[in-house]
Amino acid sequence: MDELNDQGVELYSHHGVLVKSQNQIRDDDSHCSGTLSIIEYSGIGKCIEWKPTEVLVDSETNDQEWAMVNAVGRRNRTSSGSNESQSRCRSVRIEVAHLKSFRVTRNRQQVTLMERDGTTHSVFFFQHGNADCFVAALKGNIKTVRSKKDKHLYIVPDEPESQLDRSFAELELFTENTTDVVWKFVRNLHHRPYETTLETFAKLTDIWLFKSSEQRREEEVAELLNRSLTLNETSADAIGEEYAVVDLRNGPLLPPRPPAPRGPPLSIEQWAQFQDEDGHIVEVEILKDIIFRGGVVPNLRYEVWKFLLGYFPWDSTHADRQKLRKQKVEEYFQMKLQWRSITPGQEQRFSDYRERKSLVEKDVNRTDRTLPFFAGENNENLMLLSDILMTYVMYNFDLGYVQGMSDLLSPILCVMTNEVDAFWCFVGFMDKVCSNFELDQAGMKQQLQQLHCLLSVTLPDLSAYLEKHESGNMFFCFRWLLVLFKREFSYQDIMRLWEVLWTDLPCPNFHLLLCVAVLDTQQHILMENNYGFTEILKHINDLSLHIELDSTLSKAEGIYHQLTSAICLPDVARKIIGLDPLGGPDTLEQKEPLQTTDIDNGLKVEEGPESLETLTFSPRTGEVAFERSLNLNYL
Repeated sequence: MDELNDQGVELYSHHGVLVKSQNQIRDDDSHCSGTLSIIEYSGIGKCIEWKPTEVLVDSETNDQEWAMVNAVGRRNRTSSGSNESQSRCRSVRIEVAHLKSFRVTRNRQQVTLMERDGTTHSVFFFQHGNADCFVAALKGNIKTVRSKKDKHLYIVPDEPESQLDRSFAELELFTENTTDVVWKFVRNLHHRPYETTLETFAKLTDIWLFKSSEQRREEEVAELLNRSLTLNETSADAIGEEYAVVDLRNGPLLPPRPPAPRGPPLSIEQWAQFQDEDGHIVEVEILKDIIFRGGVVPNLRYEVWKFLLGYFPWDSTHADRQKLRKQKVEEYFQMKLQWRSITPGQEQRFSDYRERKSLVEKDVNRTDRTLPFFAGENNENLMLLSDILMTYVMYNFDLGYVQGMSDLLSPILCVMTNEVDAFWCFVGFMDKVCSNFELDQAGMKQQLQQLHCLLSVTLPDLSAYLEKHESGNMFFCFRWLLVLFKREFSYQDIMRLWEVLWTDLPCPNFHLLLCVAVLDTQQHILMENNYGFTEILKHINDLSLHIELDSTLSKAEGIYHQLTSAICLPDVARKIIGLDPLGGPDTLEQKEPLQTTDIDNGLKVEEGPESLETLTFSPRTGEVAFERSLNLNYL
């Protein structure tokens, strides 16, 4: 361990990992807890390191936007700690270049590493959660292939150069070393999914827009990015993966789309009429319908949002709400006191808290600073924004803080102005969208799959076009879904849109129909201009602040009524918009996992490890099939 004083870049770290080396003979070594990391050194390259808790040193967080996992930082390795603790729990280092294979067992909580000389080096046990994040990070830094004979075994091929490296070199996209660029992208993709993907899309867009036609090859650019997202892994043993084929015979017959006029916002006079003398809100469904059709007048949002976001129950009285608010004030300040009373020494030993606090501080300083409410230095509203987010960390420490959440709090704080009221309304909002920010990204995967399903049924021509132009994964809509269109509309429009969506009318997942409505408006532009992969991405991004809200909401509602009146609408689509399944011939039939299946009618169902289900509808044959078309290992 002579190089411990070298500077290294921390690519990944996981706390609370137990280690047991194969040659350990002392019983007290078998339960050493510490941090497992992937470090890159200038001299020896990438290493897998485990260090016991007693000798851990701090790591600095890189500034990054839209990151789900904080993974890249620079740290100085030191050999601090007592000789006694080091002799009890020895640090472990394995050069990645010497790694031959690794095995994941015990419900994916245990990882065993084997070097190329045949030595089984160490066994790492993940006490909290499982080893999926470590495995994903490892895959992002080395090429791995899953064994076809042993589903728990991952093999590191001998050849370091991959087809992905050669593809970048052939396209001559970068002037620097191709391999370094490729693996930097793949590594960052695991730990900074949103930012890395959008940065890469932007770079490829620049190449497409500013290179001459002789220098750019669209199909190769699209194939390049898709290949970089999939890492070309074997899919022979994707655990738990399934697909389904739905036979619709003649396909769904969509009637003409009915008009869906918008209405005026809820007025102060109307609001008073929906309350009895005790303060109960009466005829709640009618009230929600008014809000859905027109929103709420701005000076009434302070009251109405508390009901829409679950802060106050609809059936509560004035007295009930006064009592509830008193309780909520006490509860809020108890949680706030918890984090404010953490001493500097405690914070130094509390890495999870320290990292989340750092993210909050960085995000707050760049959230909506152009608005008068947050403008200027030493703005008290910025302090409120920070305090609320830090208190939410204590309220929901499992989720904590993830970059992008400040975007959701900002309009709520502008409306409420009060710290406590803003916090509890934010809690209600996060209850609705928290799956967007969870580490496993299950919520985002499901929404992208559902969006593709609805698009395939509603706009089959556009869906087929996107598939043909390498955009069927719907990833260009990622930002829409992640922060619920916050970046797509003006500040006043986003407030109105959110209060419409908070009514949960006319169906679950109405925000997905809103996406379909926007794409319906852009369909002819995309198709008639024969936009390719990068132009689709650029065009959708350029729609920011250029989408007309009322007409889009009206079109989305019309699409909903069109789908509910459709004949033979597949059950998968019916469930997405809250309809009971028909249970007819289009009921899902579960199959065994397959790698690639070509169906006689030309419909292709593909699978891969950790891939994303999508649904493709073929108007010619009337068949619908799930397709796992987005194979992103960072998800």
